[in-house]
Parts: sequence; C-alpha cells; structure tokens
Amino acid sequence: MGKGQSGKTVVGLDIGTTKICAIIAELAPSGLEIIGVGTSPAQGLRRGVVVHIDDCVQSIAGAIEKAELMADVKVTSVYAGVAGGHVKSFNSRGVIAVSGQNHEIREQDVKRVIDAAQAIAIPLDREVIHVLPQEYIVDDQDGIKNPVGMSGVRLESEVHIVTGAVTSVQNIVKSVQRAGLKVADIVLEPLASCRAVLTDDEEELGVALIDIGGGTTDIAMIIDGALRFSSIIALGGNNVTNDVSVGLRTPTKQAEQLKIDHGAAGYELVGPDEMIEVPSVGGRPPRLVPRRHLTDIIEPRMAEIFELARGEIAKSKYAETNRAGYVLTGGASKLPGIVELAERTLGGPVRTGSPLPIGGLYDSVNDPAFSTGVGLVLYAAEGRQFGGRDLEDGSLFDNIITRMKNWLKDFF
Repeated sequence: MGKGQSGKTVVGLDIGTTKICAIIAELAPSGLEIIGVGTSPAQGLRRGVVVHIDDCVQSIAGAIEKAELMADVKVTSVYAGVAGGHVKSFNSRGVIAVSGQNHEIREQDVKRVIDAAQAIAIPLDREVIHVLPQEYIVDDQDGIKNPVGMSGVRLESEVHIVTGAVTSVQNIVKSVQRAGLKVADIVLEPLASCRAVLTDDEEELGVALIDIGGGTTDIAMIIDGALRFSSIIALGGNNVTNDVSVGLRTPTKQAEQLKIDHGAAGYELVGPDEMIEVPSVGGRPPRLVPRRHLTDIIEPRMAEIFELARGEIAKSKYAETNRAGYVLTGGASKLPGIVELAERTLGGPVRTGSPLPIGGLYDSVNDPAFSTGVGLVLYAAEGRQFGGRDLEDGSLFDNIITRMKNWLKDFF
C-alpha cells in the first residue's frame, strides 16, 4: 500500500454509482490520520454494478491518482466497497460441542462454530463476502461477545452472512486490478458507513442506518454492537435527478445541479414566490420556473425511498429494536428538509450523519458523501475482516472454479 512519513497506510476505495472516492489514511502512533482524498465522476457503473469495465477502470485510476498526489504516496492495494441490488444477506446459527481440556473454549472452537454457521447451501452464482459474528451462546447463556476462556459443553454462534453475485463481485475486482491495484479485501458498503458515522451508544441501543447513494440506498441495523440486518434498495439520488430532468425538461447534468443548488425535500421550506432558472434542451432559452415545482418532484421520490426502507426493515424481526432511531448518510441526505420528511415517513427520530472526527485532513471528508470511504479505511485499520479474504492471489476466482468443478462432478 505504500509508506507515509511515519507508518503504514491503508486505502479505501468507494466505487459508487455517482462518484469514485479514494481515501488514503496513515496508521500513526496517535491514531488514524487522513492524508489523501481523491474523487472522480463515476463512469461505467449503474446501481452499484459495473456495466462498462474500461470506463470504470479510468474512473478508479483518476480518483487514486488525485489521492496519491495529495498524500505523496504510491498506492498498491485497496479495500474496495461493494453494494448493488445483487447483495443479499441473512442470519445463520452454528452449534458445536466443546471438546477441549476442562471444556474450556479456545480460539479454534470459535473458528469451528463460525464455520458451522456458514456451512449452508449457497447457490453457485453467489459468493460469501462477510461472515459477521453477532453473539455467542454458551450452554444456553446468550449475549456473550467473546467466549474464549469460558467453560462450557455446548457453544453456539449467531452470525450475519453477506453474499454477492459472483459476476458482479468479480467485475469490481477486475476493474480495480486493471487500474494497476490489488484488492486487499471487499467490504459491504453499509457496514463501512456504519463504522464511520455511528456512535457506540447508538450501536448498543439499536440503530438503523440509511445510506442514500447515487444508485442505491443501503440499509444496516446495528443492535448490541453487531450487524443484525442489512439490505440494499436499487433506488437513490440518481432517480431523483432523472425525475427532475423529465419533470422540468432539462438535461440530466443541469438537473443534478438544480437539485444540489435549489432542491428541498419539504414543500414548506420554499416560498410561493421563489423562482429558479431552468436550462432548456435543443438550444432553447432557459425558463423561469417556481422553485416549488422542483420540490414537488423531489419530495415524493424521497418519500418513496423511505417507504421502501421502512418496508425492508419491517421484514426483519428487529423492526422495533432501533431504539436510537435512524441515521441518514450519503450524498442525497444533504437535501434541506430530508430529516423532517424521514421522521414523518419512518415514524422515529432521525439525524444526518457525517464521518465522526478522526485525525489528519478530516475537514476534507467531513461530509455525508464520504461516509463509506472513511468507513473503509477504519475497517482496514482495525482489521475488521470477519470472513474476509486476501484477494491479491486471485483466490476469489479459484474458489469459483473449484465450486463449479465440484458441481459438474455431481452430475457427470
């Protein structure tokens, strides 16, 4: 990954639908310090999935180059975020008998019980991204965070398993590799965002994070400090922009700027006499339009996203356990009036979350749009690699080929 002035560096690469963000952080004695940030407009991606690999490679290279220039280091490997509608997750349980001396639970027992929890049939077209321990149960005593050293006869584990479509994950890894980089690990983007914006109190009480990106809206529920539920909705800020483009008959690029400069998620925030200039298409002159027309387009789409998020959370058994409420992050969460609209739709307390303060160039990333990127470097720095893997040796592709060979053997 390269060396900074005083220690090892880690790099987070947020491959979003709207922008590619690279963040370089240094593991200094005083803690993690941001030393480089680079962004470039995303090309070749749709709803978190690569649709044109060459364009995606150029966007990744552009973001990395800017971050390298700021940090004055050479990047060789990254922690890449993964999202998109192809990501699916579920909870599972594993059970083993403790066989050690005096029935004392050892590290290898913990590994065995986690392996038992993920020993389930996973379709050939899906790849495990994370196996995240939630809690352990020793002889019917639940709520145990770390059972090593305890005595017991029976050890159980509750885990959250995240899977992604093999081809979608493979295309992300290929894009990064073609940009001249290695992939140290792939990380679920809402998991990274949680790490960046949630406080310890929120994670213990129970909180739902809603990360509204360009192409997707990512949902994660943290309860008692563990990820209990995650889901990804294939709607985001780009859908709002498209609605504005169609509704006001203006090019997409100008619609995005109108949304940023004049958009609001609450009708009551806009005066009846406020007017905005809307660029036209086909060489026609710009028009003056009441700003409330823009709000009338934005508010229903954002309300729809929150309704879908509420529906996803309602499907889980944790719908009533987010006692700390909801935290909004991602670029679209900066719209004026978004918190009030979310509170009306979700029926609970809501706040907007930016990355929590860390060292170095924090001012450069103190924005909800950088939550995932900051979370990726925090994840890397703390070694939060539950069920992760080193992809530098091509093990992902080897695993796919092995599974397909075994599948063919069963039939022939």
